[in-house]
This record gives sequence, structure tokens and C-alpha cells, in this order.
Amino acid sequence: MAKASDIKNGNILRFNGELVQVEEFIHRTPGNLRAFYQARMRNVKTGKLVEYRFRTDEEVDIARVETNDYQYLYEDGNDLVIMDNTTYEQHNVPKFLFGNAVKFLKEGINVIVAFESDEPIMAKAPSSVELEITYTEPAVAGNTSTNALKNATVETGAEIKVPLFINIGDKVKVDTAAGAYVERVKG
Repeated sequence: MAKASDIKNGNILRFNGELVQVEEFIHRTPGNLRAFYQARMRNVKTGKLVEYRFRTDEEVDIARVETNDYQYLYEDGNDLVIMDNTTYEQHNVPKFLFGNAVKFLKEGINVIVAFESDEPIMAKAPSSVELEITYTEPAVAGNTSTNALKNATVETGAEIKVPLFINIGDKVKVDTAAGAYVERVKG
């Protein structure tokens, strides 16, 4: 067991039976009182914020978390199957860990996944991906006002808004966090 003084921002702790990531960790010494650590932590699974004061000598359980690059292979029910690029080991990762970005993942793309003793606890998609437009309405002549957007479907099946000049077959860059069009990619 580690002491509270060993905690750093970004550490993952086992706290009240749950895994939490430390977002902010501050040492406080108020007036003539005992020093303590003020921690702001986010539950890894639920995303809920937890605040707690640790005594300086309090024992804490810092989880051993391995974060690595993996390749997304295919979808399997509520999971995505990923492969370790060095050992070729395959793991199932629940889709919800990727959040909304999951609808922009296509097979073969690299993702980052964190495991704590063989259990996936966090997953991150690339910040942007290049996808092909599989369906969109053709632009109507005369309707070329600035910033006008139309609906389009990308190759993963997700719908995004794109400018009027985008056509079926064009490749576009999509921001996975916002689910928004960034730019057209030159073929």
C-alpha cells in the first residue's frame, strides 16, 4: 500500500471499491490545523466526480494500469475486439468506454486502451479520423450560401453535417469527440 503523499495527478486509485482517476491533488496546510491532501477524482466507469480529503499518512491503493496502443479489428455485440500490435493478443472492450466516438471507428484504426489487471477500464479513439461519405443529397444549384450544411452518412454508418460541396465518395476528416466535420481530405 502507498501513502497519500505518493499520489500524483493522473493516477488511478481503487477508492471505496471503485476505480477513480485523480484529476487534481493539492496539499493543504490550514492555519494551525493538520496538513491534508484535497483530491478531486473522477470515477472511471461512471464519469462521476468524487471529492475527498486524505490524511497525509493515509494508506491508498494505487492501481497498476497499463495503457497501450491497440488495433481495432471488428465489432462483437456490445464489445469491440482489439489486438495488441506487438503480441497479437486479442481483447474485448465494451463499446461504452469509447463514448460517442465509437460510431466513427472503422476496422484497422489504432485506439488507446488502459487495462487494470486484465480488465479494460478506459478507451480512447483518435481525435480525428478520415472517413468516406457513403450518402448525401446533391447540392442544389443556387443554394451556395456560406456555412450551409447538409446531412451526410459516413462509411461507419454515422451521420454528420457537411458543407454543400461535399459529395458521395469524398473523404472527410471527422472530429471524433464532437462528431463534427473538420475538412475535406484530398484524394
